[in-house]
Amino acid sequence: MPILSYILTALAAYLLGSIPTGYLAGRARGIDIRTVGSKNMGATNVFRSVGKTIGILVLLVDAFKGWAAVCLAAPWVLHFTGVPGAPANAPFVASVIAGIGAILGHNYTCWLQFKGGKGIATTAGVMLALVPWGLGIALAVWIVLFAATRYVSVASIGAAAVLPFATWFTTHSPTLTVIFSALGALAIYKHKANIQRLRAGTENRISFKKKEPTP
Repeated sequence: MPILSYILTALAAYLLGSIPTGYLAGRARGIDIRTVGSKNMGATNVFRSVGKTIGILVLLVDAFKGWAAVCLAAPWVLHFTGVPGAPANAPFVASVIAGIGAILGHNYTCWLQFKGGKGIATTAGVMLALVPWGLGIALAVWIVLFAATRYVSVASIGAAAVLPFATWFTTHSPTLTVIFSALGALAIYKHKANIQRLRAGTENRISFKKKEPTP
């Protein structure tokens, strides 16, 4: 069994996911994203507190981290550490491990005292690599909920909640369904502060209208 390969895959994926994109983007503009807005390092807070263009860039890079961990890091590690006679499902196992590692790296980055984002974009990148049609369903739910509420948190929680159903419907894989059920639950857990603000009526909506200049 290529246990060493799996361990190295997990480590490589974690380090890739742990790159604190939102924090670095804020620092590049002289802003510590941990001290402004919702104090979260995710793309939404960057979008609000640093700028829309930077926020979209952070979103894309965070998603890329998840995709790259599965499609680039896992095959690369297996190629250089492969064990003769490894089981036929080794690439699949390594890919799953890489996806989980990247999300955990993003959510609990070792570079910032194990505090990170909420993992929505990175999870989307992992889904793009492993369950692309399932991602399409989750994305459709996200768009509908966001259009109806203008709450990114509501859209993200809703999309996370449908991950197990979207995964099973598109793959019929018990393994992937269990994994994305756990990842969806983790994403919802990471939104606990948003849930509290939603209950209190203090959660911020996204507005695309330009603010009127102050007289």
